[in-house]
Formats: sequence, C-alpha cells, structure tokens
Amino acid sequence: MNIINLVTFLVVVIGAAALFIVLAAFAGLKTFSLSFSNVFDPDLKITSSEGKFISFTAKEEEHLAKIEDIAWYSREIEEQVLLAHKQKNHVALVKGLDTLYPKVVQTDSILYYGNWFDHEFREVVTGIGTASLLGLALNDYQSPLKLLVPKPGKGSITSQSTPYNEVAVTVSGVYAVTEDLDKKYVFADLELVQKMLHKNPNEITGINIKLAPGGSISQAKTQLSEVFDGKVLVRDRIEQNDALYRMLNTENMATYLIFTLVLVIALFNVVGAIIMMILDKRKNLNTLFSMGAPLKQLRRIFFIQGVMVTLIGGVMGIVLGALLTLSQIAFGWLLITPSLPYPVEIHLSNTLIVFGTIIVLGLIASWIASGRISEKLIREQ
Repeated sequence: MNIINLVTFLVVVIGAAALFIVLAAFAGLKTFSLSFSNVFDPDLKITSSEGKFISFTAKEEEHLAKIEDIAWYSREIEEQVLLAHKQKNHVALVKGLDTLYPKVVQTDSILYYGNWFDHEFREVVTGIGTASLLGLALNDYQSPLKLLVPKPGKGSITSQSTPYNEVAVTVSGVYAVTEDLDKKYVFADLELVQKMLHKNPNEITGINIKLAPGGSISQAKTQLSEVFDGKVLVRDRIEQNDALYRMLNTENMATYLIFTLVLVIALFNVVGAIIMMILDKRKNLNTLFSMGAPLKQLRRIFFIQGVMVTLIGGVMGIVLGALLTLSQIAFGWLLITPSLPYPVEIHLSNTLIVFGTIIVLGLIASWIASGRISEKLIREQ
C-alpha cells in the first residue's frame, strides 16, 4: 500500500509540474510572438468606418491635441503599389508617414540596417524580404526603386497617356520584423505618397496614436470617437492583431484541455489508491462502525486523505515546475535556435489555474473513491 500511495503521489506531482511548464511555455511563446507586432503597431490606430479615407480637418486636429491621454499622434496614408527595380517586380503596400511617426513607433527597434528616410528627399524604407527579392541596395541613385500606382479617374488604358503614376525613390534603410511583414510594407514620406495618389493634404487613411504614460486606453478611445463623431474605428493593439490573438488563445486553451485530460487520467490513480486502502482497512472500518462511527465520518477520513494527496502533490508539482521554468529563464538550456532559448514566463494566473485544476479534480476523485464505503463493504470479510 505504501508503494501504491507513493506512486499516486508522484503521478500528481509530475502531472501538476507538466501542466505548469506547458502553460509557462505558451505564455512565453505568446509574448514572443506578439513582441514583433507590438514594436510595429501603435498603442491605438484610427481608421475610417465608412470608407478608406479620412478627412482630417484642422478642427479635429485641434481637438485631438487636447486629449490628455495622448502623447503623440502621426498621420498615415496606405495604398497598394507595384515596386519595380531592374526588371524585377513586387506588389506591396506603401505607408506614407509624417515626421511624427518615430515618436509613435520606435523605428530604431525595427531597422535592420541603414537609416530612417529623410522627408526632404525621395527616400523610402523597405523590408529585408522586399530588398532581397528586388536586389535593392542602400542609397543607389543610379538604379532607383520605382513606385507605380494606377492613375485615378476614368479613361481607356489603351490611350497614349501613361495609365499609372511613377515615382523614383532611393532606399535609405531596411527594416526586419517578421517574414510576412518584411515583404508587405514600404515606408515613405506622407506628402510624397499623397501627391502620387492625387490626394489632398488632409486626406489620410489612418492616424497612429501613442498614449501618454499612465494613459487610459478606454478613455482615449471614447474621446477619439467623440472627436470624429463616431465615423472612425479606434482599435488597440489586441484589436489590430485580432486574428493572431485568437489563434494564440485557442492554441493555449486546446493545450490546457489536453493536459487537463492527462491529469484526469492520472488522478484515476488517486481513486484506485483510496479504494485499495479502503479494502485493506476493512477490518478497522468494521471496528469503528461497530463502535458507532457513522458511514459519513468513515467516508470523510478517506476523502480528506485523497484531498491531502492531491493538495500536497499539486503544490510540490507547482514548485517543481516553477524551478524548472526559472532554470530555463536563467540558463536557457532548451534552445529554439543555437542563439535563441525557448521563451517561458511565470504568471500568477497560470499558477492559480494549475492549482485550481488540481484541487477540483482531486476533490472529485476523492469524493468518488470515498463514496465506495458502504455498510455491505465493511461487513464483508
């Protein structure tokens, strides 16, 4: 019986430790995945709810500057363009940005090499994927990069006039975020892109917002909606990456449910161990029952024993899992690449989830096992 109880205890410890480590790994992986988009996305982003473009008037700009929760804001215009360089083509999105964009987004953190573009010259910043596809070099004035967009308006494409606008630019810098983003965007001057698209200076597609330290996201979103009379969508970082957040949360939930199922199977050992102990102690139970102890009290003895096994085993499992997680944080013994340790994080919420799961499953297992005690079982010899 002692060996059975020891094995049962170790199963609970290992199960709790495994669940803790898996949740810590997914927490680290979630932060690691979102870190790329977080350096790229602003705290808040304003886009039109009624079309593609926003008419950002001087009155709205004045009201926007008075919102205390906002530290900086930057206008942008985004449009699909064809990139052409030395008989190579690539379709991307050009982001026309004003001079305040580096105040909203830390451009230095995404630059791989080179410098952020100068607004006084026709310079752009491309992704490393785009630079590789087109064979772009920095400050190549002899072979500039060409941006091509269709001309607005009506007319036949077979007419003698050129059906598209073309702007020649040089690459001042290259950014690196993720494989998809590195091929998706080209950053350029706002006025340059507006002229290329034949747009007025107040016509933009979005406004990037950086909150002041301690600024409230909810209050800022409410005030921004009032400034624009509800004609815009104000999205925080989670809403800007809604699909990514849903995917990560779904994977986290699926993994939790799978390991919870493993714990359920493991805690069957608790049920079996308690039942084996009940059978082993039938003579003692018969004696206590004959002395007047009610069945409810006898069941409580084994119920408490099962709860103690799961409680102590769960706590020790959490401690073991925390020590292994901390060792990974400190020493990085598990590597994704030769230079990148697997990211893990310890969150109080995950600790409470593991502890709560162990307690709930332990209570159920102990209740099922202790419920096997009956007068007929006790009397049988």
